[in-house]
Amino acid sequence: MKKVIFKVIFITTVLVVPVLKSFSQYEHHHEEKKDTLKPMHDHHGDSEMPSMSHAFSLSLPMNRNGSGTGWLPDASPMYGYMTHQKDWMFMMHGSIFLRYNNQDFSNKGVRGDNDFDAPNWFMLMGQRKVKKKGLFHFNAMVSLDPLTQGKRGYPLLYQSGETYNNIPLVDRQHPHDLFSELSVSYAHAFSPKTDAFIYVGYPGEPALGPVTFMHRPSALDNPNSPISHHWVDATHITFGVVTGGVRLGKTKLEGSVFTGREPNENRYSFDKPRFDSWSGRFSYNPNRNLALQVSHGFLKSPEAAHAGDNVHKTTASAIYSVDMGDENIINATALWGMNKKKNHDGENAILVEGAWRKSRNSLYARYEWTQKSAEELVLDEEFDEHEVFPVHAFTVGDNFDLFNIGKIRVAAGAQWSIYSAPSVLNNIYGRNPMSYQVYIRLYPSLMKM
Repeated sequence: MKKVIFKVIFITTVLVVPVLKSFSQYEHHHEEKKDTLKPMHDHHGDSEMPSMSHAFSLSLPMNRNGSGTGWLPDASPMYGYMTHQKDWMFMMHGSIFLRYNNQDFSNKGVRGDNDFDAPNWFMLMGQRKVKKKGLFHFNAMVSLDPLTQGKRGYPLLYQSGETYNNIPLVDRQHPHDLFSELSVSYAHAFSPKTDAFIYVGYPGEPALGPVTFMHRPSALDNPNSPISHHWVDATHITFGVVTGGVRLGKTKLEGSVFTGREPNENRYSFDKPRFDSWSGRFSYNPNRNLALQVSHGFLKSPEAAHAGDNVHKTTASAIYSVDMGDENIINATALWGMNKKKNHDGENAILVEGAWRKSRNSLYARYEWTQKSAEELVLDEEFDEHEVFPVHAFTVGDNFDLFNIGKIRVAAGAQWSIYSAPSVLNNIYGRNPMSYQVYIRLYPSLMKM
């Protein structure tokens, strides 16, 4: 049955999905000409396409678009297919990994697992000007994870968060909802250096944390969610969010009200909007290569399994990107996140990841240090549920483009990971368990001005 599903996914992807973000170059000294459409060329010689502005500003380049209302560096590479009709501009992007994943291939512990699966996401975005100073934008993002991963998601050692059959998931990454984002926004330009915007999503992403992992250039080649996902960017699918923000030059200040509860187990439903939580974020892009943010939020009862526990979440991050020409690109991210429950110490997570792409090859790595409690890891009663265990995870991998099918790149990749945790957990996980995976990836070509 899985082979049949994979064949259907592969054929559908090849025929239908020209996906992932396109790359547009926009120089600040051309602000006076921003209403003029410029030709955009695919790096591999595909057809010319017009450029888009940023989703929330007529004066910024679209390269700065991240997830939700988050910022990337202006030098970020963008992959996708763009088209326009009359006053509208549209872009499609996304990614799919057809892979074999083996967690703890050396069988050192009792919690490893292996599976064939296909992490994926697809996005359609569109925008148009409203008179001279207004900008309307929409995002629609879907994931077929519920079909390609099953209700329990995929194996991932030390991962935690959300539930299956009302039991907390552990050592597995939960599948994302079919509808991961349906949002609209309006931005108004008061001057080339000043914008204000409002963003409404059901679901959507509040102003909390860095750009989520599946949209960060430093993480695009890695099929796995970080094990720090629920410390940093778990709110990227929120059923009910309203964000308002103001940009002043290189800085942006924004705030959100949203639903604190994470998505339920029905991945095809629209959860009840509650608007019981809040967040604020300050962003600063000092130059075209760097995007900085700090944020804080209050989440009311985020986990269904622990309905009485509210969480204060704090994050800080730096995302770096430099394009040296001829698709020689370096992307890197460093971030910190902390979850704090009342009357308990904060649990911290640190992530550093990077990717170096040279033409058809991309070498990438990720290091994480995450404090996970006995409760998070669903440990036996012999452990105090509030006892915290620092978990280290290191991954290195390579993604190589094999050939193109139209505007879609077909790549082969592999990655290897090693984990480290306190020895008291060796009876469960073993000492330094290791994992590997091999995959075929489909994604669109790099777009350049």
